[in-house]
Amino acid sequence: MTPPQRPDQAVPAAPAASSPDEIMEIERALTRVAHLLTRARQHDRVVAASGIAVDRAAVPLLRLLADNDGPMRPSEIAARLVVEAPHVTRQVQRLERAGYVDRVPDPDDRRAQRVRLSDTGRDAVDCIRAVGRTWMNDALTGWSPDELRELARLVHRMVDDFVAHSEATGSRCADPTPAQPNPTRPATPAPATAEAR
Repeated sequence: MTPPQRPDQAVPAAPAASSPDEIMEIERALTRVAHLLTRARQHDRVVAASGIAVDRAAVPLLRLLADNDGPMRPSEIAARLVVEAPHVTRQVQRLERAGYVDRVPDPDDRRAQRVRLSDTGRDAVDCIRAVGRTWMNDALTGWSPDELRELARLVHRMVDDFVAHSEATGSRCADPTPAQPNPTRPATPAPATAEAR
């Protein structure tokens, strides 16, 4: 039998519940966006417009290297992209043959190597991103600057919360790219107990 609640005992507040319908609509919208941006036809259009002939699976790897501060170990690339190490090895070999990446000695392990973008690879990422941004700008031409700023703010907030929740719950899902400063919103101080990413 549960003992009676004393008057001086505070009752914990129940967490605010999200509307299942709203969460369902967000999930549906994200699924549509993911399908639109990752389908083969979209990749073919980007390749044709940019003139960069790369495999669709190689694009996230190139973007990751472009956003990283320096060369990366293949194991780190695999962890950040949430893929198996052999997949990264195959992609790196293809990209190296095409001249988009180089392998350099690992300063912490003479037996290992790290991967970095070549100048050609960095130019390729710039071209791919330029095509993507042009397409997005054309698609959102009916949005006002204020609406675009609000959209950017909310999307960044959503991604930050997804990443924080994944890290807190030990999920394998992780942010594939380093956090970038977002000029559309003020920086939010991290909690004192949070570890720096």
